[in-house]
Parts: sequence; structure tokens; C-alpha cells
Amino acid sequence: MTAAPTLPRTPSLRRVVALVSAVVLVDVCFYSAITPLLPSYVRELGLSTTQAGVLAGAYALGTLVASLPAGQLAARVGARTTLLAGLVLLAAASLAFGLGTTFVALVGARCVQGVGGAAAWAGGLAWLVEVAPRERRAQLIGSVLGTGIAGAIGGPVLGALAHAVGPRLVFSAVGVVALGLAVCVGLTRITGEPPPTGDLRAVLREPRVLAGAWLTTLPTLFFGAFGVLVPLHLAGLGVAATGVAAVFLLAAAAEAAVSPLAGRFADRRGPALPVGVGLAGILASALLIPWPQRPWVLGGVVVIAAAMSGILLTPASALLSDGAEAAGAPQGLVFGLFNLAWAVGQVLGSAGGARLADAISDVVPYLVVAALTALTLVGFARLRLTARRAQRAS
Repeated sequence: MTAAPTLPRTPSLRRVVALVSAVVLVDVCFYSAITPLLPSYVRELGLSTTQAGVLAGAYALGTLVASLPAGQLAARVGARTTLLAGLVLLAAASLAFGLGTTFVALVGARCVQGVGGAAAWAGGLAWLVEVAPRERRAQLIGSVLGTGIAGAIGGPVLGALAHAVGPRLVFSAVGVVALGLAVCVGLTRITGEPPPTGDLRAVLREPRVLAGAWLTTLPTLFFGAFGVLVPLHLAGLGVAATGVAAVFLLAAAAEAAVSPLAGRFADRRGPALPVGVGLAGILASALLIPWPQRPWVLGGVVVIAAAMSGILLTPASALLSDGAEAAGAPQGLVFGLFNLAWAVGQVLGSAGGARLADAISDVVPYLVVAALTALTLVGFARLRLTARRAQRAS
């Protein structure tokens, strides 16, 4: 019996992992910085809950529009080139957001950031998968996602800092960091195997791709909803911007901690258990999160909800990657689908959830998420039962 393959400890691989992790960290940090700033923008610009949802979801709208083009760009011109283009757009968007003083300017800057994020994620994750050993793919994806989730730790802190000293200085500095990363990526000329030439139609016929896409959309739908409604709920309970930042900092820390662990388990035992645990946890969290009237109780539920999302997103990404390989398609293309699935969830969760909250009640968006999660959990259980019966029959 031969020994199990191990991940090569090469400087090249470590450098690619570090760069892609840093890119994801900066992007998510900038994206999530809006959370503690939302209550102040609502007060200063006179925004409704729906407009606050549009502002929070504008990033995802840009990603929604650019996801598939970014994936196709990564397949045609290369993952690293696409990553470079995304970083340049992120730098420009950060500066524009820092200088913006109107609702339209802020929404426009977040949309451009979403376009840049789509290119950066598609290019960066495709680059990582091209140079990484297949047997550790889920763990590496989980590590990068965990680092990106850690950006959600820095994001609320960044937002609180911008609230204290002004957004111009803080977000200009973020733009400089993005440009510095672009220089580092440009100097790192490391490539993996040439990507395959399969097209989008082949990818969409692969069940693992469809399953991974839905398991990406569902937790981001939930996060999009509570990412808008929870800061406003906490503000209504008398919590300041720093308190809101602290809640989401702890939530992101929990998500970052569980993501690589879920990836390691999926590599060794398969994705079934992480998917089941993540779905059950999101269902319970969605039913609990609208009700607490004490800030510390609400904060605790938010931390659990974020951890459940982290458990689910890692095997979902690995399913997408494995499905692309089975379909003979470039990884950049399937990670464009990952961005698309994420963006659909964020747009519907933030803007749609805020609209439902405005029109009916804050409880309704969470009930919608709970119903979708319950249906997914039932379908997942049936698929597992069918697979076991087929395995016994054979």
C-alpha cells in the first residue's frame, strides 16, 4: 500500500496561497466595512431601510453583472492577468468610496468594487487551484476562504475607524494596499497546468457544479439579509458603531476558524457531514435571529450563524471545483459561477431582504431563508438515502 500524497511544501505554492489569501482579505475587508457605517449613512443621508439595503448590496450587484465575464476572462487570458485587473479596479473603487458624499456616488463605488472583486476572486481562486495538488484542494480553498472571512473581522474595525477619523483617509489607504498587491502579483510569474478548454454548457450539466452553486447562494442569502438588518436592529437597541463592529468581528472570527476545518474534513471524509451540519445550523439561526431584544443574545446568535455559513461554503466551493474538473472546464469559469452564486444570494438577501422588512416585517426575510434551508435539507437527506440504497444494491 502506498502512502497518501502530501502537499508539496514549495516556496512557489506558499507564495501563491499567501497572495491569493491577501487579495481575498483586502477585498472582503473593504466589502464588510460598510456594516458599522450603515446606521450613520442612514442618519446623515436620510436613507430608508430599502436604500440601506441597496447600498450594502451594490457590491454584490457589481459582482452579479461581472461574474461570468470575469470567469471567461480568466479562462481566455489567464488567471493571474484577471487577478491583476481586479486589483486595479478594487484600488479605484476604494478611493472613490472614500471621497463619495452622496448616495449615488457611494452605490456606484460599491458596484465598481463588486466588478473588481469578481475578477479578483475568479482569477485568484483559479490560479490557486491550477498550482495546488488535487488531494488538498478543499483544505487550501478553505484556508483562503478563512483568510477572506478574516477580512470580515477587519472590515467592521475598518468601518469603525472610518467612522471615527473619516472615510477619505481610511479608504485611500485601502486603495494603496490593493495597488501594492497588484505589484506583487505582477512580479510572481508562477503558473500551473494549462487549463482545459471545456465550455459553460458542459459545466452546467455537471450535478456537483449545480449543487455547489446552490450551497453557495443559500448562506450568502442569509448573510446578505442579516448583514443589513442586524446592524439596524443593534442600533435600535442602543448599540454604537463600535459595538456593531465588535459583534461582526466575533462572527467573522468564528467563520474563519471553522472554514479550513470543514475543508480538511471534506478532503478526508467527503462533503456530506459539513453540508448537513451547515444547513441545520443556518435553519436554526434563521429561526432565532429576529427575536432577541438583548444585544449580547443577538450577538451570540449572529456568531453561530456566521460559523454555520463558514462550514457550508467550503465544501460548496470544493464541489464547484471538482465539478469543473469532471466537466473538463477551466477553473476560472467555474469560479465565475461561484461569484455569480454568491452575488445572487447577496443581492437578494441585502436589497430584497431590506425591501421585505420595509414592506412587512423584519421577521419575513429570515422566515424565507429558513424555508429554503429546510427544503434544501430535506432534498439533501433524500439524495443521501438514495445513494446509500444504490450502494447497497450494487
